[in-house]
Amino acid sequence: MNYKNKLICFTPNRVWRTYTGGKILDELEQKSVPQDTHFPEDWIGSTTQAVNPDREHIVEGISHAVVGDETIRFDQLIALDPSYFLGEEHIKAFDFNPMLLVKFLDSSVRLHFQAHPSAEFAREHLNSNHGKAEGYYILDVREGTTDPYVYVGFQHPPSRSAFKKMIETQNISAIEACFEKVPVKAGDCLFIPGGSPHAIGEGILMVEIMEPSDWAVRFEFTKAGYTMPEEARFMKRDLDFCMDVFDFSQISVSEAIEKFYQQPKVEHHYSDTSFQETLINETITDKFRVKKSTISGTVEKREKDFYIGIVVTGECSINVGEEIIQLKKFDRFFCPAGVDVATIKTELGVEILECYPPAVK
Repeated sequence: MNYKNKLICFTPNRVWRTYTGGKILDELEQKSVPQDTHFPEDWIGSTTQAVNPDREHIVEGISHAVVGDETIRFDQLIALDPSYFLGEEHIKAFDFNPMLLVKFLDSSVRLHFQAHPSAEFAREHLNSNHGKAEGYYILDVREGTTDPYVYVGFQHPPSRSAFKKMIETQNISAIEACFEKVPVKAGDCLFIPGGSPHAIGEGILMVEIMEPSDWAVRFEFTKAGYTMPEEARFMKRDLDFCMDVFDFSQISVSEAIEKFYQQPKVEHHYSDTSFQETLINETITDKFRVKKSTISGTVEKREKDFYIGIVVTGECSINVGEEIIQLKKFDRFFCPAGVDVATIKTELGVEILECYPPAVK
């Protein structure tokens, strides 16, 4: 298999979830009858197994890479040449784990109220090196969605005992009253640390960037006609165990915007009209990094790290070695660490979101 000096593309990798959505993803895949189902996510460049109730027997979540005329599981492709795909320094620090999970998420309903454990909680209590800190990059809002939002952090924090009672009785109106809507729009980038209670609003298409785990404390049990089994609610533990996951701090909407929204900062100029911005860097989290390149004309892009790229606006061609691929809006790819230079050409301009693993210290 000739995998060197080329970008890696992927087949669609839809994953079952407890909520519904995915109509926009269906449209991107040019399905004849796009519809919202329980497959609202597409995991990109994933080596992570999804955790879904009653679907443990299914290999779900792991991407398939397209290399020439061949298709291969992405984890198996990496195993062929880890140093080339992930880089020597990354392997020394993290072994063969990409340390990154990237998804398209397309919601037709508000997602379950949930929180994810921090890496520290996961190490201490879950025998795992990964919690689930998350980054959001808002791609688009569905037509007809006039008030796009996320819930994040408690604007009206309950007491620990009152919150436990709300969860036990599934008093969703009382739970929702603990939050106020935090507005979002296309182009916004947010970082949600472990422990922050949150829910993504309906009608939002986003890229989710996170630690490579599927840990979640879901404190709303029924969504879109589906009630999750008990073992899927609290990470196969109980509610008492999970109460220590939640951050009960009070945070206003304006404070949430200040804390969770990430302002782009120019990090590198490719030319007078082309540049790379950092959105989430080591000052925010040591779990992953997110950047965005805005390009006009032709640039040569050199990186020492691998990354997952997603075209968020415009279109372009990328030349690596003897191969040229054409990319349009929402196309995605993996650029191996062993690629020396990628030449990006665009006539009308392109923006590429770039999702990186943690920096090696």
